[in-house]
Amino acid sequence: MADMTRGALAPEGYLPRTCDGTLREMLGEFGAVEVAGTMWCGKTWTSLSVSESVTRVGNPGVRRAVEADPSLALMGARPHLVDEWQDVPEVWDAVRDRVDSEAGARGLYVLTGSSSPRKERVSHSGAGRIARLRMRTMSLQETGESTGAVSLAGLFDGRFEPQLVQQRLEPLARILCRGGWPALVGTGAPASPRYLDAYFDAVFGVSVPRRGLDGAESRRVALSLARNLGTSAKYETLGADAFGGDLAPETAARKASEHVAALEALYVVEPVGGWDAPIRSKSRLRTKPKRYFADPSLAASLLQVGPERLLEDGQLLGLLFESLCLHDLAVYASALPGAGPDPLHYYRDSDGLEVDAIVELRDGRWAGFEVKLGESGVAAGAAALNRLRRKVAANPAARNPEPSFMAVLTGAGEFARYDAEADVYVIPLAALGA
Repeated sequence: MADMTRGALAPEGYLPRTCDGTLREMLGEFGAVEVAGTMWCGKTWTSLSVSESVTRVGNPGVRRAVEADPSLALMGARPHLVDEWQDVPEVWDAVRDRVDSEAGARGLYVLTGSSSPRKERVSHSGAGRIARLRMRTMSLQETGESTGAVSLAGLFDGRFEPQLVQQRLEPLARILCRGGWPALVGTGAPASPRYLDAYFDAVFGVSVPRRGLDGAESRRVALSLARNLGTSAKYETLGADAFGGDLAPETAARKASEHVAALEALYVVEPVGGWDAPIRSKSRLRTKPKRYFADPSLAASLLQVGPERLLEDGQLLGLLFESLCLHDLAVYASALPGAGPDPLHYYRDSDGLEVDAIVELRDGRWAGFEVKLGESGVAAGAAALNRLRRKVAANPAARNPEPSFMAVLTGAGEFARYDAEADVYVIPLAALGA
């Protein structure tokens, strides 16, 4: 097996990603790894960085050949990358069978995919043979717009040093509209409207119709999701938004659920599930997920807002900033040594208490986060976090009643600091990292 630190195909100028180490670890443990995520988030470059050869199934000529004989996609020095494998779903079974035939071999294949395949075209789950790594667009640390001086892993280990940050909202508004797309980092494009228009053209003009759904309808559902960003909006609400009085409410809700499922399968939309301290709590399953876009810029694009307009609309700016915080927390949390496949959650209970984000590790350690645009919201955020702290401590079924830490993430802020009186960290997002 080749050296996993850098493949022969590693692109020149490749910007390191937070998931690089996780990908190398997985290749040392499994016969194959699927790198899955939304289009254009950098999956191919990251996979090339550990690969020795590649088959690009998205190329029409290559696709025709692989459709006739899926084993052709597996030819090449290993680790071998099969890029956009889902265009020929039978490749999955071919990889699984090849891994089986070379029992004990590790790091044979890397697969990239921008959508979950139709299940009827895949015979085997790949369990135990093919691991999945979820990849997202670039975090602020990856784009160089966060110093990363405050480490999420360090906070869980009890390490923290105060930092001078001096972050303002104006740069964040531009970042929210540009997004974490690797192709746009360093280009100076303020809002990148044409790039995001092209993204949605590909989603609604090609990817959604391939799944048997109407792209125009899916666009309307996506717009409703943008309007209800970061909420647990019901399908009835989304259906009423998208289809108005054209359909019966039950039909509209059903169609909305189909389109949401498609957008999640295409990694355009990501659900964040509910959390409760008892590991067997029913509320973990019964709390409806909140939904965020794969990148905050997608919601901004659907709503047709630019940086200047965002700065005039504090409520929308706050919603998009919350989306950015959840995005970056997901990137950093997924790289933690003790992270499971879904370490990010939110908390809401019948008493009206809601906490924006919870990061929980496999060993039961957890931390709570509130998101505020600036220092003026820190006191309210700290109050919500400490209310949750007291509730969990009073729950005899809680597995680990005490959080490892609590933190308020801010947009604008002078310092990353510890508030001893509230027992809460105050961290501008531009200082947070893995």
